[in-house]
Formats: sequence, C-alpha cells, structure tokens
Amino acid sequence: MLKELSDRCSVIEECYEFMLAYAGQGVPGDEGPSQIRDFLSRASQALGGLADAYGAAIHREKIDTAERYTAFLTVLERDAESSLAVIEMVLAQPRISSQLIDNLNASIHLRALLTDLFLIDEILKSHGRVETSSGSH
Repeated sequence: MLKELSDRCSVIEECYEFMLAYAGQGVPGDEGPSQIRDFLSRASQALGGLADAYGAAIHREKIDTAERYTAFLTVLERDAESSLAVIEMVLAQPRISSQLIDNLNASIHLRALLTDLFLIDEILKSHGRVETSSGSH
C-alpha cells in the first residue's frame, strides 16, 4: 500500500517536472496524442482517491495519532480534487501550448497539492514507514 502511494506521488511529481520543462519550450500547441497529454493523464489517474488511500495507509500502519490526520486528509482531498479539475480542463483542450502549461504550473491548487504530498510523505517517512518518493522535497 505504501509503495503504491509512493509510486502515485512520483507520477504526480514527474508530471510537474515535465510541465516545467514543457512550459519553457515555447510550444504553440499539440494536437492529438503527445507526451504532455500522457504525463497529464497519468497524473490524473494518480490523483483519483489519493486522500482515501493515504487515510487507509495511516489506519493500516496504526499510527498512534491517526485521528489527528483527519482534518489534513480533508485538505488533501480538496487539493487533489481541485488539481484534478484543472488538469482535466487542460486535457479537454484541443491544443496544449507551453503558455497553457505555464499557467497550470502556477496554479495554486497544484502547488498546494505538491506541498501536501511532500508534507505527508515526510511525516510517514519519519515514522519509518515509507520510502522516499523523490528527491524534490
């Protein structure tokens, strides 16, 4: 379960890193299947049910203060849903330009989600229960 969470976080982080590079390329837009759409689609899949998965992991790992995580998991759920909404909106566009991705990168929703993931990952690591998902923390 924790490996799956680490993998999902890695997918989201890799997408963000790819978006940073894509935004700087000055691409006027793509049409049809492309690398940016693939990264966004994988991130979209990784976001689904993310807060519930973390909640289950916290419960399963029997963290002593699990009840103190409830409010944070609500924040994580909201941030994941908001990020998913903006990613899905971008995926719905016929062309995905570098400028569009640059604006997505600046989205407070996506940045909040990444911070949430770094925070919960670090907390679970401090409990000795999760491998590092990436070195970008």
